Amino acid sequence: MKKIYSIPKKEIILPKKETVQFLLNYSKSISMLKLNSMSGILVVSNKN
Repeated sequence: MKKIYSIPKKEIILPKKETVQFLLNYSKSISMLKLNSMSGILVVSNKN
């Protein structure tokens, strides 16, 4: 899942933080993602 970008690392970290916050809020309505947040992030990322 790692990809190489030509932009500064800070610009890569910020979108990831926003994505994590979205997944954390999204997982609140789904118990399965709430139980396993790490695997839940992978599942949601694959769906997108």
